[in-house]
Amino acid sequence: MAIQKKEDFSLKETKPSISAKRSSFGPTTSFDLVEEMLYLYVKIEKARRLPVFGNPQVELKIGNYRGVTRPAVKNGQEEFKWYQAFAFTKDRLQDTSVQVLVGDAGNVIGKFNFGVSEALKRVPPDPPLAAQWFPLLDQKGNAFGGELMLAFWTGTQADEVYNVAWHSDAAAALSPEGLLSIRSKVHYSPKLWYLRVNVVAAQDLVIKDMNEREQPPLIFVQASLPHSKLKSNASSTKTANPKWNEDLMFVVTEPFDDTLVVEVLEQVKKDALLVLGSCRIPLKSVGKRNDNSAAASLWYDLKVMEGEEKNLKFASKINMRISLDGGYHVQDEPTDFASDLRPSAKILWKQPVGVLELGIVSASGLSPRKPKTSVDAFCVVKYGPKWVRTRTIIDNCSPKWNEQYMWDVYDHCTVITIAVFENKYLHNGGGIPDWEIGKIRIRLSNLEFGKVYTNYHPLVGIDSSGVKKRGEVQLSIRFSCPSTFNVFHRYIQPLWPKLHYILPLSVNQICRLRDEAVKLTASRLRRAESPLSREVVHHLLDDNKYRFSVRRARANYRRCVKLFQCLSSYKHRFDQLRKWTNPWHNLTFVILLLGVTLYPSRALAYMFFVFSGLGAWSYWKRPRQLPHIDTELSLACSVDELAEEFDFFPTNGHGDILLMRYNRLRSIGVNIQTTLGDIATTGERVQSLLSGRDMRATLLVVVFSIFAGLVFFINPYPVRYLVFGAICWVIRPPNVRIGLPPYFLNFIRRMPSKIDSML
Repeated sequence: MAIQKKEDFSLKETKPSISAKRSSFGPTTSFDLVEEMLYLYVKIEKARRLPVFGNPQVELKIGNYRGVTRPAVKNGQEEFKWYQAFAFTKDRLQDTSVQVLVGDAGNVIGKFNFGVSEALKRVPPDPPLAAQWFPLLDQKGNAFGGELMLAFWTGTQADEVYNVAWHSDAAAALSPEGLLSIRSKVHYSPKLWYLRVNVVAAQDLVIKDMNEREQPPLIFVQASLPHSKLKSNASSTKTANPKWNEDLMFVVTEPFDDTLVVEVLEQVKKDALLVLGSCRIPLKSVGKRNDNSAAASLWYDLKVMEGEEKNLKFASKINMRISLDGGYHVQDEPTDFASDLRPSAKILWKQPVGVLELGIVSASGLSPRKPKTSVDAFCVVKYGPKWVRTRTIIDNCSPKWNEQYMWDVYDHCTVITIAVFENKYLHNGGGIPDWEIGKIRIRLSNLEFGKVYTNYHPLVGIDSSGVKKRGEVQLSIRFSCPSTFNVFHRYIQPLWPKLHYILPLSVNQICRLRDEAVKLTASRLRRAESPLSREVVHHLLDDNKYRFSVRRARANYRRCVKLFQCLSSYKHRFDQLRKWTNPWHNLTFVILLLGVTLYPSRALAYMFFVFSGLGAWSYWKRPRQLPHIDTELSLACSVDELAEEFDFFPTNGHGDILLMRYNRLRSIGVNIQTTLGDIATTGERVQSLLSGRDMRATLLVVVFSIFAGLVFFINPYPVRYLVFGAICWVIRPPNVRIGLPPYFLNFIRRMPSKIDSML
């Protein structure tokens, strides 16, 4: 019986030929994190004195490669203009000369040839090469007076025309939508804001038969936008002047072209609502606020239903506080993998702490979907509001992109997400959604300053049939920081904007608003030129933390068990001391015990010295490799609950009782699973203080421990006063508190955990 080979899901360090890792001689470009790719660029500009009356085209031929311009536009000077560029990969050229043909309606008017060796090499920042007029020859090789203006040169992917040029890799016949989806593009998420509608009260509502009712009226307020609708609770005041004092929260996008519709409703039957009045408020007229100060309380006139206005002596009104809250960060990503923590209001932004550069080099071993044997692959990268989409490499399981991008980093305790997809819009115009091959996440706090990381990252996918490795993507990444002090200062700052702590939102509000933000982001990016499909956006913003999974519940339980095993490890170490397994450990323990016995006031100093020693040892032995997906930690290699994990919610099971019990079990299971994961994440963050995973945080802990140890060693007597002051600080009156989390909690919240390696 043949032994099945175990798949390798590890991270592999590579040594690509990039200028960032080798001595460079001669001209260079800013594309130092990717391999240089040479292209033959041909830019067709215009022609004159052509004996045609239609709209001619220019055709380029190099071996089997063929590129055709769009029909020309004729101006008043009898010139035909194209201004179109072509890029041919030099290592795939099949001929030594380029044939340029000018034709109309299938007939060749003129031609011109040039050799590939005649193309001069141009490297930015050199200015663009000037185009020249070249005489055209007829079919017999004679000049007839026509001329073609063009420029040709040898360049790299750093050239300005790289992104707008027609590439020889796209030689296949594509649909119009497919042609738009093969070029690299940069997209930006819409600017999202929270809209707070605080419904206070209403007055002079017209309620029929108010005094003849057996039951008091149930009056609600419903606020709606084109993409969302919310309804308040029933008023506690059962009169014509009801009161609510309830917040309704929405997500809106700039430039605030929508209109808020507020309706006052009365529930006359179980499923029937009667509109007592409504008003419309344009969002452009709503004021913005950046702190917790109360918005202006305004009275709005309610328009009643037609036919009732003539009988009214007083107009019904509603009192509301409506504001655009710019002090929050609108979350559209999973909280544990946030790439941006800035508030919506730009005036509250801080200066960047560094620059992140990412080179998308290549991929290998990509798994095609049957019955295809090749992949039309592209990458999408998301960090902050900036989305990057590489060009699509057609029919290649080992594509080479060699594209480099850059982001400003405002907080280094964030995550960048890279995903590889197969382009399904090439030949069917969007009939089949883009298929995700794999996704990886990299936490910036795990990166050393200025170091270039070059690795093959495994693309791990999981479905109902099990976990699979769908290929590898080669990345080069560098995090540069001009000021180390700014990075260290971020550790004691609140992770989220201050308004999240001073005026917090509930968990249900955050979950609902996040779903709303994801839908708005997907809708806006889908309408862009060369759109990002809905499935691409949802895959990068996916948070499977709230999806029921017995496998994840078991994995989180094991994380908690492993976390609490550290308590039993102390007993094991004490047993080792009793058995004198390591005499040096026993000698150290006796010396510390004597020191504490003779000088008990210095016990706190000894404790900090021990912490500093452990932290220094962990910092020296810190892991040098970036975290990656751990299939054993995720219990993805030995699971039998995948069919249930990928089942719909609610389940497709039969039987009303079975359906009710099963959905109730899954709802409870989601809460337990999430709680276990949060407990494990918090404990692992505490453990990571001395682990060296975030080398800057561990360095801060080591320095603080040394400093605290020295202070308490030199002057041990203030310990009792320190304890007294700490207790007094904890129980201080609420009116002297600032409402923000303490520095230590901010520090812990920024620590990495093993959730980065979870599927």
